[in-house]
Amino acid sequence: MCDYKNLIEEYMEFVIKISQFLLSLSLLIVLHELGHFIPAKAFKTRVEKFYLFFDVKFSLFKKKIGETVYGIGWLPLGGYVKIAGMIDESMDTEQMAQEPQPWEFRSKPAWQRLIIMLGGVTVNFLLAILIYVGMSYFYGDRFLPNENIKDGLLIESTVANKAGLLTGDKILAVDGDEIENFSEIPEKVLFGSEVTIERNGNQSTVKMPEDFLSQIIDAKEKAFINLRMPFVVVQVPDTSSNVNSGIKKGDIVLALNDYSTKYIDEVKLGLEKFKGQDVTAKIQRDGNVFSLPLSISGEGKLGLVYAGGSTPETLEALGYYDFDTKKYGFFESFPVGLKKAKDKMASYWDQLGAIFTPSTGAYKGVGGFKAIFDIFPNTWSWQAFWGITAFLSIMLGVINLLPIPALDGGHVMFLLYEMVSGRKPGDKFMEYAQMVGFFILIALVLFANGNDIYKAIFD
Repeated sequence: MCDYKNLIEEYMEFVIKISQFLLSLSLLIVLHELGHFIPAKAFKTRVEKFYLFFDVKFSLFKKKIGETVYGIGWLPLGGYVKIAGMIDESMDTEQMAQEPQPWEFRSKPAWQRLIIMLGGVTVNFLLAILIYVGMSYFYGDRFLPNENIKDGLLIESTVANKAGLLTGDKILAVDGDEIENFSEIPEKVLFGSEVTIERNGNQSTVKMPEDFLSQIIDAKEKAFINLRMPFVVVQVPDTSSNVNSGIKKGDIVLALNDYSTKYIDEVKLGLEKFKGQDVTAKIQRDGNVFSLPLSISGEGKLGLVYAGGSTPETLEALGYYDFDTKKYGFFESFPVGLKKAKDKMASYWDQLGAIFTPSTGAYKGVGGFKAIFDIFPNTWSWQAFWGITAFLSIMLGVINLLPIPALDGGHVMFLLYEMVSGRKPGDKFMEYAQMVGFFILIALVLFANGNDIYKAIFD
């Protein structure tokens, strides 16, 4: 019965994750393609197809309205609009061999074609801004100011420790940019070259290895920087040697003998220090502090199930961290949302730059559809859904701007060349360029999803 119940729970979690994944992906694809569709129609350019997902061999649904066939394909790897007279993924060379018609893409002025091609990424960036504005207005910001981290961070990473970062360090700045919010720290350190820290009251600079991200990936240390958490007792098993000691669920271990254990990492050190001994523990319960006798096994264990105070509310109630909450008015939310979108866009460009710099090893962390699927939570959260969708919209926009012929950025590159030089690339050249770009895209998709498969097998 228990296994059956667990199976049902796992199934429901999967359904929730896949639902969020498909809803987000569908929304982004439809709006991106709408960004091409609207200016194309505005410039009286015929749009032959508007598809969510790819219709290789057959469609799940299709209906012709006017001159356009609207449909849903069976292959969820993207979507497309087929614009008459344009060399795209359809590779309709038969149409291109005929005389240009006034309603075709190739017959339109270069500036109109440029607007049509930039429409998709423009919508992606505007959507991200709109989502961040809406989230700022409806949810506000709940964050931990870096200055409120009094005792430094938990850095239980052999790679980070080897680089020179230790538990208890306060990370003040990365590459000269002062850290204001704790949530900024892990990403900035991953892609930074110099980290300014404070250790025992003294400031110093730690130079990070160029392949730091690669080392983190190889060591499988995903959460290499964390907040230091209190040792909160979750359960006292009947088999525990301390079952009759008086310790209870919700107790916090503050000291073992005279050794302070405010944080979990200090408790672990204390257990190693006193393993095989009986100790007097200082315990905090409901705001009161008192002592209890505890036994530490020869393996350095208390026999207790523990956890950190995981929520901001819990950590604040325990007096460990003071979080800030900012609420924004309707008009205030616009510059805040714009700044969030701008920061995320700059961050993703930095990540992309690292990926295309082999020496960083960042390419090892590239993921495909499974990696995107995994970032969605297994419980439904509109706040999480919109936050992830906004970031994916930026990611889709940035990737589509890459100067690869099969992407929007490739078409834009050739259009800019035409506008500057006055010479339009030939149809045959564009066909070959599209084929090369298509193969590059296929290689990138295979690499990204191959990384997912490799991680699933060997991680």
